[in-house]
Amino acid sequence: MAPVRRTARIAALVASLLACLIPHLLWKLTRQRSPWPRCFLALAARAIGARVERAGQPHDGDMVLLANHVSWIDILALGGSTGAAFVAHDGIARWPVIGWLAAQNNTLFVARERRGALSHQLDALRAAMQGHQPVALFPEGTTSDGSGLLPFKPSLLAVLLPPPRAVLIQPVHIDYGAATGEIAWHGDEPAGTNAWRVLGHKGPLVVTLRFLAPFDPASCADRKAIAATARDAIAASIALHQRPFASAPPSI
Repeated sequence: MAPVRRTARIAALVASLLACLIPHLLWKLTRQRSPWPRCFLALAARAIGARVERAGQPHDGDMVLLANHVSWIDILALGGSTGAAFVAHDGIARWPVIGWLAAQNNTLFVARERRGALSHQLDALRAAMQGHQPVALFPEGTTSDGSGLLPFKPSLLAVLLPPPRAVLIQPVHIDYGAATGEIAWHGDEPAGTNAWRVLGHKGPLVVTLRFLAPFDPASCADRKAIAATARDAIAASIALHQRPFASAPPSI
């Protein structure tokens, strides 16, 4: 039945895009922030079989979300739930269709390996934070297998000392429960292979967004302290809620 599930989910993804695209393009003519990218991300999450649940509440003021990173589904779930703009590697900007879609949600593309680029990237992030759209970062810099956390990269967190406007930082634990091993995209696995497996996933995929206690970056001595505070909170949540999970099955 996996081929049938994939076909149905791809069709639902396309329908979600078509339902949101024209209203979004028309909305942009008003020069106001469009609500349709958030709507598309939420619909896309459901289209691929994800059922997003929230534990805790997102901060209702200006915020920067720092989350663990397990899968490309993280973006659909977190973006659809909070309306956040993401910070992503600039290689994604060149992906057909996906790069354009990411740009519609005000994604900030950064080049982590390019020397001398950090100052420009911090300026771009400060400009992005001048609006009221939440900003989400994955400080690990890449996806993991979900069993724990990789080291947090604190370089972009320098923008929070001091922040360009009053914001709080809210750590988020993205939890796939027992399905983590099957869903996780890590190592050398090609994106297409992972997407093929996820689209064939049997049954609903429950994604729990655990919104942890927000904190003021001003309470931290430096960007490393910000990274450590957020990482410790997410690590504690992983340890509290972690359950045994099966490894990824071979693709069909």
